[in-house]
Amino acid sequence: MLTTKQVKEYRLKAAAMLDAARIAVTDAEKENIEVTDYGLGNLDEIGTQILVYVNTERVCAKELIMLPYQTCPEHRHPDGADYKGKEETFRCRKGTVYLYVEGEPAEKIKAKIPDSVITVFHEVVLTEGMQYTLMPDTLHWFQAGAEGAIVSEFSTKSRDNADVFTDPAILRSPVIKD
Repeated sequence: MLTTKQVKEYRLKAAAMLDAARIAVTDAEKENIEVTDYGLGNLDEIGTQILVYVNTERVCAKELIMLPYQTCPEHRHPDGADYKGKEETFRCRKGTVYLYVEGEPAEKIKAKIPDSVITVFHEVVLTEGMQYTLMPDTLHWFQAGAEGAIVSEFSTKSRDNADVFTDPAILRSPVIKD
């Protein structure tokens, strides 16, 4: 569970990272940055700051802003009753991102193992300017490197509340208390 104070603090951190990376966003967009701890109460380890530019029936564009070693936990985007699962491309804009997907596991992964259930360890290292596309229903998780990271996500429609997380303790929508 997050406090209103934490949300404001992490929005400011995310906005400062966007400014430092020279990614222009409006003041209104900065105020709308979502801060989520996935219900685990450990935002510094498992959390993401998300700025959604557009999310229509056909396309979505976001910035995923992650502090040093912050992890987006393992999940997938399956088909729903009346829609196809989300296809997404991650493009690293700043920092380094360690992305883990299904496939041959790395001998020794570069990320720090988060305090959450994870099962896939095929490592894809994204540095600035690199990108990777995930097909629908692909199990994946990712973590920022030591300097944090900004990842642009381009995808089909995002239905965040339909994401399926491996860890049953995870809540996709943040719970905020005052």
